[in-house]
Order: sequence, then C-alpha cells, then structure tokens
Amino acid sequence: VCVGFYFWDIKTNPVVMIVFLWGVWHGMMQTYGFGRIYDAKTGSFAALTRRLDFATCGIWFAAGVILSPARMTDTLEGFYGCGLPFISPAGIHALQQTLFFAAVAISILWLANYVRMWVAGTRQNPVKLALFITSVAFWWYCNNGVANILAGIALFEVFHDVQYLSLVWIYNRNRVEKDRSIGGFMRFIFRRSGSLIGLYIGLVFAYGSIGYLNSSIGIETITRVLTGVVAASGLLHFYYDGFIWKVREKSTRQSLGLAGGTADVKLGSFLPGWALHASKWAVAFVIPLAAMSFGKVYLAAPPADRTGHVAADLPASARAHYNYGAVLQQLGRLDEAEKEYQTALRIDPSYMKVHVNMASLLMSKSKLDEAKKYYDRAIQLDPNSGEVRSGYAYLLERLGRPDEARAEYENAIRFTPKKSAARLFYTYGAFLDKRGELDAAIAQYQRALEVDPNLADAHSELATALLTKGDSQKAEAHYLEAARLDPKRADIHSNLGTLLLNEGKTSQAIIQYEEALRIDPTLTEAAENLRVAKQNDNRFQSRPPK
Repeated sequence: VCVGFYFWDIKTNPVVMIVFLWGVWHGMMQTYGFGRIYDAKTGSFAALTRRLDFATCGIWFAAGVILSPARMTDTLEGFYGCGLPFISPAGIHALQQTLFFAAVAISILWLANYVRMWVAGTRQNPVKLALFITSVAFWWYCNNGVANILAGIALFEVFHDVQYLSLVWIYNRNRVEKDRSIGGFMRFIFRRSGSLIGLYIGLVFAYGSIGYLNSSIGIETITRVLTGVVAASGLLHFYYDGFIWKVREKSTRQSLGLAGGTADVKLGSFLPGWALHASKWAVAFVIPLAAMSFGKVYLAAPPADRTGHVAADLPASARAHYNYGAVLQQLGRLDEAEKEYQTALRIDPSYMKVHVNMASLLMSKSKLDEAKKYYDRAIQLDPNSGEVRSGYAYLLERLGRPDEARAEYENAIRFTPKKSAARLFYTYGAFLDKRGELDAAIAQYQRALEVDPNLADAHSELATALLTKGDSQKAEAHYLEAARLDPKRADIHSNLGTLLLNEGKTSQAIIQYEEALRIDPTLTEAAENLRVAKQNDNRFQSRPPK
C-alpha cells in the first residue's frame, strides 16, 4: 500500500476507494459491535435482535452515503475512474428510492422488536437504542450536513473513536490481567496506572498528528509516503479490530468483562490460519485492487465523460455539476462550463468554489464587470481565503484599479500560509514590476524562490529585473536556472541570448537564440537577434574568394 501511494498519484489511487469502502463497513460494524456489547451487559442475546441490529446499522450507514449527493458524487467518480461501467440516472434513482424505503421498513421492524421484548420482560439495553439513534443521526449529518466532506469524515471519526478507544483500553487491560502469555509493550502500557492512560492518549494523539503533518509539510514525496502509511495502518486497523463484533465468543467476553460466553474463537475452516487470512485479503483487497487498477489504466473513460455521467446521475448534486464544469473549463468549452456552474449555484448558492470558477471563466471571456460580482460573493463567503483574494487582485488589476489590487494582493499574502505562497509572491512581484517598483518586485521574486526554488517563472522575471538594475552576473545565473527548470520556454532562451550577446558571448547567444526558435519558430525578436549575432560572429561572416 505504501509503495503504491509512492508511485501513484494520491487523487487517482484506487486504494483510496478500497479504504473508503472498508471505512464505511468498519464504522457500521463497530456501531453494531458497540450495540452487541451493551446488550450483552443486560443478557440480551436473541438471534432475531442480533440480525435486526446488523440490518439496521448496515442499511442506515449505506443510506448515509448513497442518499448523500456530495458523497455519492465522489463515490461514483471514483468508481467510474476505475473503469466501472456507467450507471443510468434511472438506475441511480431506483437504487436511492429502494434503499430509503428499505431503511424505513427495517427501522420499523427493529422498533417493533424492541417494544415486543420490552413488554415480554427481556428488554434490550436502552443505551443501545441511544447509541444507534445518535450514531446514525451523526453519520447522516456528517455525510449530508457538513459542506466539507473531509471535515465530515473527521467529525464522525472523533465521535466514533471516543467510544472505540475506551473499549480498546478496557479490553486490552483485561487481557493483560488474565493472560500471562502477553508481554512486552502490550503488558507495559495496558497496566492499571493513571500515567499509562496518559501515555496511551498521547500515542493516540501522536498517530493523529500524522494527518496534520501530512497537510503542512508541503513535500510531495513525503506526503505520498505518509498517506500510504496512514492508509495501510487504517486497513490493518479495520481488519484486526474485529474483536468488538464477536461478543458471543468466550475469550472476547472475558476481555470485555462480560459474564458467560458460549464459544471460543474458532477459525471454522479446513484451511490453516495463514491461508484463511490470505484468502480474506485476496477477496477483500487484492482482487478488487487489481481489477480497479486495470480498469483505471485500460477502461476508464475521459474525465469529461466521467464527470458528465456523474452530473447526469446526480442532478441535485452541486458538487457533481461543479466538477463537470471545471473539467469543461479546462478543455476550453466555456459556454457548457458556464451552464454547469449556473446549475450548481441554483442548487447551492453558497458554493464558494463555483463563484471563483465562474469569475475566472468570465475573465476568460473578458466580461470583467460580471466576474467582479462573483468574486465579491466569493469573498463574502470566505473572507480569509488567500487564493480568492489573489484572483480578485488580478481582476482589479485588469480593471485598471491598481490601488485596490495592491491592497488585495497584500490581503492575499496575509491570509496565505508562507509554504503555499510562492506563486502568490511571484504574481505580486509581477504586479509591482509593471508599476515600475523594481526593488519591491525583486524582493517579492526572492520571497517566491525562498519558498519554491524550482519556480521557473520567478527565476525568469527576477533575472529580467536584475538585468534592468545592471546586475548581469546574477541575472545570467537566474536565466540559466529558469532554462534548466523549464527548457520548453522559448522566451527564456531568447532573453538569455540577449544578455549573452550584450556581454560579448556571441557564440553562446547564438545557441540560445537557435534553441528559442526551435521551440517557437514565430519568435521574430529571437530571429532578428540571431541574425545580428551571426553577423558579429567571425564563423558566420562571408569570406572573399581566394
């Protein structure tokens, strides 16, 4: 898993879909497992109750995803991106309607059984009822009520982990006390000690900090490795913490401090233990991963087709229309993209990213006044977004309002973390450069390169500014670095050629001009300068016949 994340882009990695599906299953099964533990404490072990608990948890956790427009958008895009055949809008609608009515019907059966057992005197644990209601409601809220999907997942994980980690402590502490064969780190940390509880909580927070570190480190290779580590550990966690779901087994009940028990752990298979586990991983992970990887490479339709089908499948999803519009905009199909954005805004007028993309699209059409309205609304929705402020500053610059543009560039810098501000520093430097504020522009270009030394644009513009200031030696170094980082930029080679020509390095200048014209034969300035350079180079001067 870790190696796969290292070599495969995170956004298109099929492992993400498997982790997501396992995560939904895991959250559902743990809620079911918590319910079984609470029932076990009151001696409720009826088979019908157990089956209805499982069905209720399963149907509502599935409904939380399938009936959520935002979550279904991501799910369908993930599956279509792995080469799965497109599902018709009618099929999606039928699935959603069937699931909703099935969830209502199963819930009625569950409540009827709860009341029946209460009347019969063999009641289920009331805490389980509260657990199911709060868990399903919060799962529904996280999938449908939280605008940011990642924030929704994080919220439910916090809600879930408070219960889960408490049970893990109780379970493992009892195991350590009752099983003398357990030693090492497990016996050390799961002893009766307040300080060790603190250490346990600290380890939990240390693991959780990996996500924060991953989002703040800003180095792609490390980001991929850390994401792979989290995904792999998550899969192992989902696989190994099945103890909560086996309340009927004697060893599990003893470790949870529950009386009785009818059976101990049995593999129930003619296969050896390692083969049984290998077969489970093959069915639940290896085969699906191989199929999705093959589909992603050989069967997946183009992005416009995939996002278009998702938008058709989920007409009430603002996210689906936004994603489709963004792909169309990248392809230059601006009128179609505008229609998708308008549809998204009719569904969700507060979708900030749609306002930003609409503004960008209208700027491409030179409809600057209309674009300003969308940027104004985007800033109202997220006044602390450096990205929005930066785009708005560029719009104001194009509208001929430099003082307002300057203020917005400075606001954008204030709201943007430095590690992400390289392009912003460069853009602000270019703005100052146009205004004739050369020293201030140079300072911004240098700030950009402090953050991202590989930003070719900043090297190129800094070189031009330094050359204007008369520092040709430093300018040459930055032009050479820009050409190394972006060898396909004809203008960089042409500018470097001019610098070398002015320094009397004619042969080197000719090489740069020829490279510029090879990349862009229409670059007339480079062609003229090449002609002049060759006239000044003895190798190209005509010689009289002998």
